[in-house]
Amino acid sequence: MNKSQTSFLAGQDPYLAPFSSMTDGQLRDPKQLVGLARAIDPEGAPERLASGLFVAESVNVIDRALNAGCVPFAVLTDRRWLAASEALLEKVRAANPAAPVAVVSSEEMRSITGYEMTRGPLAAFHRPPEPDLAALLTGAHRVAVLEDVTNYTNIGAIFRSAAALNIDAVLLTPACHDPLFRRASRVSMGTVFQVPWARIGHARDWAAEGVARLREAGFVTAALALADDALSIADTRLKAADKLALVLGTEGDGLAASTIAACDWTVRIPMHHGVDSLNVAAASAVAFWETRREG
Repeated sequence: MNKSQTSFLAGQDPYLAPFSSMTDGQLRDPKQLVGLARAIDPEGAPERLASGLFVAESVNVIDRALNAGCVPFAVLTDRRWLAASEALLEKVRAANPAAPVAVVSSEEMRSITGYEMTRGPLAAFHRPPEPDLAALLTGAHRVAVLEDVTNYTNIGAIFRSAAALNIDAVLLTPACHDPLFRRASRVSMGTVFQVPWARIGHARDWAAEGVARLREAGFVTAALALADDALSIADTRLKAADKLALVLGTEGDGLAASTIAACDWTVRIPMHHGVDSLNVAAASAVAFWETRREG
């Protein structure tokens, strides 16, 4: 067994820290990674992990991260996944020969990660830079804006629908959770690495700045919200718009009143049988389909 396929025990090797002792939020914070950088290379620069790390789970998600150019930091896999992962591990080695691959038993996997079950290998990656918002908007015609969405399952499902239904980009407000967090990327089936995304706005009332930026880039904005005077999602003006931004809010509170007021249109999906609304992930799929561009 070569050095890239060694069985480690939790706490004995610093490369296991992203899988065992660090949260997704800590991996995103460069200050939390200084100790790890020093542990893996005492003579190296402590800011070598300044871009942050993230963890991807399953062959499909890891493969899409690699295809997107993400650089692997380390891999941890249960031995039972090894045969199905050989081609993937070759891609990992090609992308970064220095990234260690730890192959462990199911018992060791549970001990290291604390997870009762994993859906394939785990890989820690260096976080890629976010695209420039202005450049992203220049070539886009359909974008989704997620306002303060904090449920990782919803974020992942929205990205999966965005990829399937040809949304050019997903924009996240400051309080929206990170699409690269393990659960979000797994639910997305790795499409968080295929659909470009960026942050929009710098204040809690993101719309004061963000909607203006969208308009400057030529977008009309449609807030999905419950309102008696809202347009139907099937209104032909939405589909006819050359550049359209669909703004979606949280499960409980929906969009802020200030966001709805700032947008050009308020839009709703007609409901029946006394149901007032859909889950935000389901609503996004309906909206993406109904407002798609032809051709």
